[in-house]
Amino acid sequence: MANEKKIWQFAQEAGFRPRENRCIVVKYAPDNLSEKIADFFNCEFYVMQLCEHELILLPFDRLWGNLTKDVSLTLSYDGIRSVEINDDLLNTIITIQTGADTIRLTTQQKELSDWRMSGINATQFSGGIKNWHKENLDGTLKDLKEIATA
Repeated sequence: MANEKKIWQFAQEAGFRPRENRCIVVKYAPDNLSEKIADFFNCEFYVMQLCEHELILLPFDRLWGNLTKDVSLTLSYDGIRSVEINDDLLNTIITIQTGADTIRLTTQQKELSDWRMSGINATQFSGGIKNWHKENLDGTLKDLKEIATA
């Protein structure tokens, strides 16, 4: 389980300026039904954090579920050509087109987040229970779409 303050701390230590309340739990999106079935057992999750000039992915440890101090992907906003957001059953697919690549991520919809891995990874206990993925999802997706049109 990751605390939002730890996410911001890791991002700042890596030289980024994270935007408050703009982080969600994602994983790479499978391309077809066979991959979806295999992916069901894959516990490779990331925090997608929107920063001042880029978005970054911070990986969760696959065994323990805590955040690792590593940045596995950095995308400059200047390099993002388009962003598509589409619902796919219980998930939302985020397709980011850069000049040379297409990056497909999936994130769990907020309505069931408390019962799925995004909720488990994003729950923090400080002054009560908080699921920051659920709280940040709408705003993060909205801002992500606006980055591509800026």
